[in-house]
Amino acid sequence: MIEVENLSKTYSGVHAVRNISFHVNKGEIVGFLGPNGAGKSTTMKVLAGYLPPTDGKIRIAGYDVITESLEVRKRIGYMPENVPLYTDMRVNEFLRFRAELKKVARRRIKDRVETVKELCHLKDVGSKIIGTLSKGYRQRVGLADAMVHDPDLLILDEPTIGLDPNQIRSVRDLIRDLGKHHTILLSTHILSEVELTCGRVLVIHRGRIEASDTPANLTRLVRGGGSILLEVKAPSADVVARIQPLPNIEDVEIVLPGTGDWTVAKIFAKPGVDVREDIFGVVRQNNWPLRELARVKATLEEAFVELTQD
Repeated sequence: MIEVENLSKTYSGVHAVRNISFHVNKGEIVGFLGPNGAGKSTTMKVLAGYLPPTDGKIRIAGYDVITESLEVRKRIGYMPENVPLYTDMRVNEFLRFRAELKKVARRRIKDRVETVKELCHLKDVGSKIIGTLSKGYRQRVGLADAMVHDPDLLILDEPTIGLDPNQIRSVRDLIRDLGKHHTILLSTHILSEVELTCGRVLVIHRGRIEASDTPANLTRLVRGGGSILLEVKAPSADVVARIQPLPNIEDVEIVLPGTGDWTVAKIFAKPGVDVREDIFGVVRQNNWPLRELARVKATLEEAFVELTQD
């Protein structure tokens, strides 16, 4: 659905995007992650035809973004980070207006407007003026606008920004449902949403693609994919001294130090090795009272930090 080859974008000699290449298959939900200023929004604007690339080739649904831009735009629904809405219009008339602009056949406009209102849970506010709506409802109107012409590809830039937890959950469920019928490229800073929604993740940093993989595979890159959490009643120096020399132990970090009281330690082992039995042997040998010994899986947030930190 999306083919990007050696894309670069420069502003006044500053490289926002540097020679990146990636693809998104039809039917995928792909998370596009990166710190602020990494080039996410620039890339999405170029894909949507809002900005011209400085260099490189982009094809969407088989059409070139530059030479066949009208064909590309028919197949894209783009929701920018700051949703542009006519706040003095009512929801129904705004969506009808947008459907007309997007060349939806006149006989289909009413049906498409009702469909996207149903999908985005806007039925109860169709007659309300957009300017009177909450932030959550405005985001839903923006999403409905992106979908009103029934595009093959949805490009969503921070669709949950400014929403409360209940609204975020509602939008997440909606995106998952949309993924059954659409290809979705999703940018967000809420990494837990990416883990629950996306089948693949692209990580961009300083204008370059740093990783492209499933969330599960990316988390395995973080110090073997997780750690062991240990809480014992022992001095922290003794915990480090006894556990660090064990085979397959890479590092022992003290989370909460204790001096003769309870110590909480995070223990990192070599990838693919379960060291809990060896750690328990040390605990038993030293007669340390034990409160917790558990495996802690790495998170996508930890993988993101490891890929994008200096």
